Amino acid sequence: MNTTINIYCDESCHLPNDGQKAMALGVLWCFRAKVREHHRAIADLKDKYRLSPFFEVKWTKVSPAKLDFYRELVNYFFDSRTMGFRAWVIPEKSILSHDQHDQTHDDWYYKMYFYLLRNLISPGRKYHIYPDIKDTRSRLKLQKLREALSNANYDFSRDIIERIQHVHSHDIGLMQLVDVLIGAISYHARGLSNSAAKNEGDRTVKTYVWIRKYDFVVIMKKIPDGRRRLITSFYSVLVCQCLRMYLEMKKISRIRHPSFPGLQFFAHRSRRSG
Repeated sequence: MNTTINIYCDESCHLPNDGQKAMALGVLWCFRAKVREHHRAIADLKDKYRLSPFFEVKWTKVSPAKLDFYRELVNYFFDSRTMGFRAWVIPEKSILSHDQHDQTHDDWYYKMYFYLLRNLISPGRKYHIYPDIKDTRSRLKLQKLREALSNANYDFSRDIIERIQHVHSHDIGLMQLVDVLIGAISYHARGLSNSAAKNEGDRTVKTYVWIRKYDFVVIMKKIPDGRRRLITSFYSVLVCQCLRMYLEMKKISRIRHPSFPGLQFFAHRSRRSG
């Protein structure tokens, strides 16, 4: 298989003065050789639910009428063994102090993408990175991001990251999938909820979502039905930290989750543990 990997990047509530307290960044990756297969599957799902081929899948469009479509789309992602997802949440934008670090909010935005992407880049593979376009003035920032990621991997010949360019999400199904996942994470991080949905026990569906951060995976629990409640019930970060510590103490790098065949916990073994 071609080892080139496509990485699709999106964010939610990234503007500094948009009235939202939290911001989230997310990336989805898959082998380039599998991209067409995934796009075909997304197109088939649209056809199954009688949506236009040009319908743009977005978190803001999640509604009771389309909930089955979005649920099946998310399940498709988690059933796939050829896609991965990682996200970072900035819980309180108001405490950011850009002046103290001699940077603009835009500079900081690309620094966060650097840290989000850095651990995904591996020598021996090739990468195409596609951030969702947010303005028309960021081409130079993208090149700086490429340089920083290349230097972090000692790739001074710039061979590992073959391409990095902005794209429009309405043209790319996998970018739209990132929008759904990162939108759900941002929705939860902002403390939004639908209290009526909590009482709909009979309509609750079991599913799972992960958020990979600091080399651990957060497993989600039950998801109440209803608008924008598709993927919003998260275990706390504290629980996840405890899970990670437990795995490290047991020196286990991965274990299978008994309730979901094929789904795994991942934990990074610290260098101190050998």
